[in-house]
Amino acid sequence: MVVLVTGAARGIGLEVARQLAQRGATVLISARDAERARAAAREIADAGDVRPLSAGLDVADGASVRAAAAALEHDPGRLDVLVNNAAAYVDWTETAGAADLAAAEAVVQTNLFGAWRVTQALLPLLRQSPHPRVVNVSSGAGSHGDEQFGLTRRGGAAATYGVSKAALNALTATLAAELDGTPVLVNAACPGLTATWPGAEQMGARPVAEGAASVVWAATLPDEGPRGGLFRDGRPLPW
Repeated sequence: MVVLVTGAARGIGLEVARQLAQRGATVLISARDAERARAAAREIADAGDVRPLSAGLDVADGASVRAAAAALEHDPGRLDVLVNNAAAYVDWTETAGAADLAAAEAVVQTNLFGAWRVTQALLPLLRQSPHPRVVNVSSGAGSHGDEQFGLTRRGGAAATYGVSKAALNALTATLAAELDGTPVLVNAACPGLTATWPGAEQMGARPVAEGAASVVWAATLPDEGPRGGLFRDGRPLPW
């Protein structure tokens, strides 16, 4: 199994790469900075077959995405799982009424169109796999089902992030409907609040390994697995 994880130089993406490599997958790590991807691959080299993508991958840049797709088609020449993990964030205090829309547009370019752009570019290669999977790393912040951080639970804070993840959930459902009847399973996975920054534990964040496991679950679903849903810890999260 060959897996590409975007935005995998640190945090959830790096841990997803580690766990998939430990399961025997060949994992390709990408980051906007190719050197950071190489450093990350070295960091988890003991997990298994982990390789950096040969060039930097900026999911918000069409030329960068096309170059990455061409590189993957050349070597290793196959792709079984795409994990759209790359994401952009805003200040938690941002609200829709006062948001800087230029900054908001940049976040949406990464969180929604980045995943969309990469999936479009790699779908031909994925279709050649006998068991292809697309996993969009989403968030309960883009749902109505998260009792702590859902769309209506934050008082409007982190508006762009929540809206972008809600849009990603919608893309997931729409793409899954398009690919119904094919082997391609498309789902979104929420890692939950994870300890990816200093002080996160004081907010109740769980270890990164636990959050990453939600993504790995979606990446390794059987052929009869669900399609088009948002899941956390293998359970549906209404959005």
